[in-house]
Amino acid sequence: MSTDHPSGAADRAVDDGPLSTVAVTRYVTPLREGGSLPGIVEADDLGTYVCKFRGAGQGVRVLVAEVVVAELARLVGLRTPRLVALELDAEIARYEADEEVQDLLVASVGLNLGVDFLPGSFGYDGERAATTPGGVTAAVAEEAARVLWLDAFCANVDRSWRNPNLLVWHDDLWVIDHGASLYFHHAWSGGVTDPARFAAQRWDVSDHVLGAHVGGLGAVDAAISDVLTPEVLPGVLERVPDAWLQPVPGAETPAALRAAYVAFLTARLGTRQWLPGADA
Repeated sequence: MSTDHPSGAADRAVDDGPLSTVAVTRYVTPLREGGSLPGIVEADDLGTYVCKFRGAGQGVRVLVAEVVVAELARLVGLRTPRLVALELDAEIARYEADEEVQDLLVASVGLNLGVDFLPGSFGYDGERAATTPGGVTAAVAEEAARVLWLDAFCANVDRSWRNPNLLVWHDDLWVIDHGASLYFHHAWSGGVTDPARFAAQRWDVSDHVLGAHVGGLGAVDAAISDVLTPEVLPGVLERVPDAWLQPVPGAETPAALRAAYVAFLTARLGTRQWLPGADA
């Protein structure tokens, strides 16, 4: 089990190449939050992971979004759990008594996403926002603004008080569950769409769990612009396994799909219409 606080978890360097691949050795238990039924699994690297299954209803594009946004989060200075690719063998399903879980395991044979399990972590409930008698510290406020910036850039619609998708572990804030981001790829069934539309799409901060920190976006935007540039985006996409890059008309190869994601993210970087409080 991964019990140590990972050093360099918020390092802004993106790892080179695709995710490391490890084999699932045991399915432990389902996590019944949400509709995708992720589960806790153990792997042959002795790690314990939250497995997000390729056979879940949302499909593999959600896994692509998870990887891309996790790498972007690291680049902008946020903590997010380490990711691996989990190879799931059909034999694992044979020993599962729950029919719903067994069906999911059978549908997910192959490469799935593993998110490092953070034992003892707990969901963000706002308590951390008042860590001193004087209120919010400057460091906490800046971190919250970085989360807002990331979600605005990636068009994440799933970080509300109802579902914060934030964990506190070792007194640090960790961003998780990025699958509701990068919605544009769900419209690619008929072919890759126009990046300019995504570039100009505004983002609504009103329901965000950290929306009170919107005033800090200008400062963090200037800082993030120094590290998140178009030049680093191809490396971000290299982290995505080929098996999850399903062909669409006009982008029939993994390389072409990666180029399409880079084009969309580059176009979004070229404008600030999406950033709350920024000029169009």
